[in-house]
Amino acid sequence: MKIALDPYMIRHLSLPELCRATAELGYDQIELSPRSDFLDWWVMPRATKERMAGFKAALREHGVGLATLQPMYRWASPFEDERQWAVRCWKKAIEVAVEMGCDTLISEFGRGASPERSVGERPGANTRELCEAAWFRSMDELLPIFEREGLTLSVEPHPEDWVEQLQPAADIVKNIGSKALKLSYIAPHTFYYGDDMAAMIKEAAPVLAHVRVADTFNHKKSSQLRYIVNPPGSTQIRVHQHLDMGQGEIDWDLFFQTLAEVRFDGVLSACVFAWEERAEASSRFMRTEIQRYLDRYPRPSCPA
Repeated sequence: MKIALDPYMIRHLSLPELCRATAELGYDQIELSPRSDFLDWWVMPRATKERMAGFKAALREHGVGLATLQPMYRWASPFEDERQWAVRCWKKAIEVAVEMGCDTLISEFGRGASPERSVGERPGANTRELCEAAWFRSMDELLPIFEREGLTLSVEPHPEDWVEQLQPAADIVKNIGSKALKLSYIAPHTFYYGDDMAAMIKEAAPVLAHVRVADTFNHKKSSQLRYIVNPPGSTQIRVHQHLDMGQGEIDWDLFFQTLAEVRFDGVLSACVFAWEERAEASSRFMRTEIQRYLDRYPRPSCPA
């Protein structure tokens, strides 16, 4: 298992400094979420040859690996120009991953079209069905490249995506059946995925390659008043958090016990976003707490 830090809370650091900080915080793997000087949101990768060379040198110097990269593009947009641009950006991101020696790229199923585009369109222009069809067209183009390059693409159903629950997401990944396509489980999205965390992890296990660890409240509890939004009862709001473990309502004993039962051996990342003002303390705490649970629930040996 690779235990990685998503360093989004310290993204102000240069890439070489990020490698140093990651090692000092107790991690030997980086999960590189979007940042403006490498893979930024929605635009062509900004990773220059010189920047990649410096990043690789710093990774070697500090004994840190690049566990995952996270490209974020509108590959599920029903607007074909947006989708084609997303695929073009994805192809460049794959080149970056190959150059960096990173074998796993993670992303989301996608919300479909850009908000700026879809808001002004006719009703029905950005339905879940159209977004799903667009995403499958993108898979037709991209999965052969992932397979050829020996890379893994691990996707997750994010709140507000065209697929938000884990069961249909797992079905989609399994039915496509590509050796390159896997599934991510993001713990702070659990309460959007469904109601039975252990059952969902077990269902996903055959294709589960990546999990993210952070805490959140259950937005469905207390008459849906864990979070208060205005106007009350809005069905379009998707609210969650990425807190330190123990600050929310995820059952971490059940989470790690179930990961052990299914013999999960992929990438597990600390993915807290809530505490930039105490990012160092949060990251150190998460590394210690993750290890404490992994030691409490060790992965059983494979049967002889």
